[in-house]
Amino acid sequence: QVQLVESGGDWVQPGGSLRLSCLASGSISSINVMGWYRQAPGEQRELVARLTAGAHTTYADSVKGRFTIFRRNNAKNTIYLQMNNLKPEDTAVYYCYVNLRPLGKFDDEDYWGQGTQVTVSS
Repeated sequence: QVQLVESGGDWVQPGGSLRLSCLASGSISSINVMGWYRQAPGEQRELVARLTAGAHTTYADSVKGRFTIFRRNNAKNTIYLQMNNLKPEDTAVYYCYVNLRPLGKFDDEDYWGQGTQVTVSS
């Protein structure tokens, strides 16, 4: 059993900052990729940022230079998304995503968090 716990969503004015966090816990052998997706009302879910076990990062063009995905060395099952200079178009439900190898299994699996709401408005 694997659980993803997200936190950090909130309301913020344009130009403001938020930091999202996601903790993966449970029967985990190794983590391949952790990342964030978002879904605005009436839109498809889209990639925001992802971080591989090898520390390779990928960002959506719309957030490059404003968002940073990272993990701390002493807590590798937790990722953060630092969001700066937020814009109204960043308003969405943000979902944590992880691709990992569960303990005792031979195939990698995908897991999703329940989502955290980010609202950017004045």
